Amino acid sequence: MARANEEAAALVQELADLLSITGGDAFKVRAYEKAARAIAGYPDDISKMDLAGLRRIPSVGEAIAKKLVDYNTTGTIRQVEELRAQIPAGVRTLTTIPTLGPKKALAVYEELGISSVPELADAIREGRLRGLKGFGAKTEQNILHGIELMQQSGERVLLDVAAGLADEIVEALSAVTGCHRCTYAGSLRRMRETIGDIDVLAASSDPRPIMEAFTALPYVTEVIASGGKKTSVRTSRGLQVDLRVVPPESWGAALQYFTGSQAHNIRTREIAVRAGLKLSEYGLFDAESNELIVSETEEEVYARLGLPWIPPVLREDTGEIQAALDGTLPRLVTVEDLRGDLHSHTDLTDGTASLEEMVEAAERRGLEYYAITDHAPNLFMQRMTDEKMLAQRERVRALQERHPGLTLLHGTELNIDPDGGVDWDAEFLSGFDICVASIHSHFTQGQNEITRRLVRACENPHVHVIGHPTARSIGRRRPVDADWDEVFKAAARTGTALEVDSFPDRLDLPADLIRRALRHGVKFAVDTDAHSVGHHRNIRYGIGTAQRGWLTPDDVINTWPLDRLRAFLTKPAR
Repeated sequence: MARANEEAAALVQELADLLSITGGDAFKVRAYEKAARAIAGYPDDISKMDLAGLRRIPSVGEAIAKKLVDYNTTGTIRQVEELRAQIPAGVRTLTTIPTLGPKKALAVYEELGISSVPELADAIREGRLRGLKGFGAKTEQNILHGIELMQQSGERVLLDVAAGLADEIVEALSAVTGCHRCTYAGSLRRMRETIGDIDVLAASSDPRPIMEAFTALPYVTEVIASGGKKTSVRTSRGLQVDLRVVPPESWGAALQYFTGSQAHNIRTREIAVRAGLKLSEYGLFDAESNELIVSETEEEVYARLGLPWIPPVLREDTGEIQAALDGTLPRLVTVEDLRGDLHSHTDLTDGTASLEEMVEAAERRGLEYYAITDHAPNLFMQRMTDEKMLAQRERVRALQERHPGLTLLHGTELNIDPDGGVDWDAEFLSGFDICVASIHSHFTQGQNEITRRLVRACENPHVHVIGHPTARSIGRRRPVDADWDEVFKAAARTGTALEVDSFPDRLDLPADLIRRALRHGVKFAVDTDAHSVGHHRNIRYGIGTAQRGWLTPDDVINTWPLDRLRAFLTKPAR
């Protein structure tokens, strides 16, 4: 995605937040929020578009398009600057706390003069919020959890932010004359959920041109350290990037070393020591003679240690070394294995692209089948009705004739109510090809209630997939509290798949819970949950999370041929 799209979307979202603080019209706030999502997910670079072109972006009307023209001209949006001047900086800081919200942020500022996160935490502990309308004990607990989430995230960013920047850097440095190879390593190559800094590795006999090109990149704001082998910079994206340039003959050993994790590398070095070898970023050496044995490829390094090549996503010292020694490493699922996507949205509810545009995007991905699963009526803000859903079903059937190579499935994303019930009765639900059911509210129920809620949803014969099961939002909302082993047993018993949602702020189920569910015999669906055409690209992050959970193609129902998938969706055991 073009950088301009991200910056403009952030400004439009900020405008929505600022209007919320000042008591702006709720409809207008929602319109800005929807436009921000559309701008961020739009595939073309908005900086190259005129007013007419900007108006073609879904959910962007003339007023918002003019604000984007303002951004393209000045680098900002004047209304945002005006509202920033009206609203104290302290209030804007408070709105970044997950669970607090703009209205409550303004209330604690106006009533108590609180303008910083530490002041708010102290006020809660001292009981000074108790007299404010809308601030009970539960609210205080949620705010403290939000502060804790914010502190835990620190300077880390979501996976897609780091990957987008790393992709740009690798592309730029790979074009430098004399660069033999270039890629990112570290936690990003292992597809961790959040990234603290980016490690980039290049191979060249002459590091100087690569180092110079690196420090000259337009988003580099500060050179922290510079040397012949390593240069570290700070970027306008809020990330530190470390570049290491190694001789081409050291590539494999360096890539293995700098990919990590530290715990995995300790294990491989222990294996080397027991074999009379020494492993470092420079190569695998004979411990006595210091003679270089192998270093050019990772495969050679692992092979000389008596191991098959271990995929980077598994290198966390969580059993991958023993599995490699035993010959039981899984053949991990890949993007190429996917035949379909079972969860996506259109502009009928909270998506930003039309049904036709989303189907065309799925077809460009080379999918064999594709499910449209707009929200059901119990998520009241989406204003779904029976008539709207039935009309969409007819549109899907008509569209199928124009896309004979892509089987379209008409589905819905149901809401798992506080008691475990879902939207619509059995008769209406039986008309869908697929039903995803997700938690969208009442996130703070106790463990017993959440567990019963999810188990009951699994037991519903019309629920095929539990969407983003923990309902977490990384850095913003904690996972719901459930007895996950009980949920996994129910999913396996009822033949209900659990989703691995590809949104970078979800990645849900997380990898650790995927592995636990796998032991119970659960099947999974790796979906985009796309709300725009651009969101289809997020599938790489969902697959990365599935791989970290050790999933194979057979574990993932949307890698299956359509006839096998249909059997899963209709089998009597459900």
